[in-house]
Amino acid sequence: MRICVFGAGAIGGYMGVKLAEAGADVSLVARGPHLAAMKSNGLRLIEETSETTVSPIASDDPEELGVQDYIIVTLKAHSVPGVVPKMAPLIGPNTTIVSGVNGVPWWYFHGVGGVLEGTRLASVDPGDAQWNGFGPDKVLGCVVYPAAEVVEPGVIKHIEGNRFSLGEPDGSKSDRAVALSKALMSAGLKAPVRPKLRDEIWVKLWGNLSFNPISALTHATLDVLCTDPSIREVARGMMVEAQEIAEKLGVKFPIDVERRIDGGAAVGAHRTSMWQDLDQGRPMEIDALVKSVQELGVLTKTATPTINTVLALIQLRAKTAGLYHP
Repeated sequence: MRICVFGAGAIGGYMGVKLAEAGADVSLVARGPHLAAMKSNGLRLIEETSETTVSPIASDDPEELGVQDYIIVTLKAHSVPGVVPKMAPLIGPNTTIVSGVNGVPWWYFHGVGGVLEGTRLASVDPGDAQWNGFGPDKVLGCVVYPAAEVVEPGVIKHIEGNRFSLGEPDGSKSDRAVALSKALMSAGLKAPVRPKLRDEIWVKLWGNLSFNPISALTHATLDVLCTDPSIREVARGMMVEAQEIAEKLGVKFPIDVERRIDGGAAVGAHRTSMWQDLDQGRPMEIDALVKSVQELGVLTKTATPTINTVLALIQLRAKTAGLYHP
């Protein structure tokens, strides 16, 4: 089984180290100083009680790697459409694209049946780049739970979590999903195959939709924004609107809004990824995390006044910083 992690930053690098340590045939696509450090010194993973250094094949040129059985995409959502052509040398007739990207996935309406089957989402897949370039039949969904960060080029620190939930768009328990699950579990990762992965997508999205833009706008850590009464009410409003949309699409939430916000508070003084991107001058995942939910609100004829307001504010904040080009 040949596995390529495309976008071996914090999460992709964490997964790559664990797979390589377990003896998997894994290669990594990265770039810049991070790639140079990997080639010179290997990729080092710092965990709570141990450190590991591995030296898998790493490149910025997919042609060097050849056709893969699985391509695990761990880029930021807005980065993926532009690299679809570059990924072509990795893709063969039996290659599976594992979409480990935050937000509403581009393949969301593949395999759902009914009147919305095949609906495309412009906010996450402009010009249908992924739908046409990969083909939805090749996709296996993945909800990523671990937290990690690149502390310096070639060095990743694992913060918490080791679960990567997998799921076919149609909910089936396919051979390809089971085979990847076994490979990930042999690397010490949790990889359940879920029949209703979209339910998990929305529970994670609840937090990303609200906590990320609010924290970037206010520079408040999770423990503060989830316990400040006024800001908590804003986050709650966004989540309630999102829940109405999701339930119209057949999603069932295993927890309520209050418990989801309390869970955010329990994480503590955490700076969200969108706030970190703003501070470090990196493009922000606004479309996949927020605009996509607004697009689904229009699609389902659901009012989203709180989401609309926060979206307008974070879009302008990002534009003034030169970090948002819709």
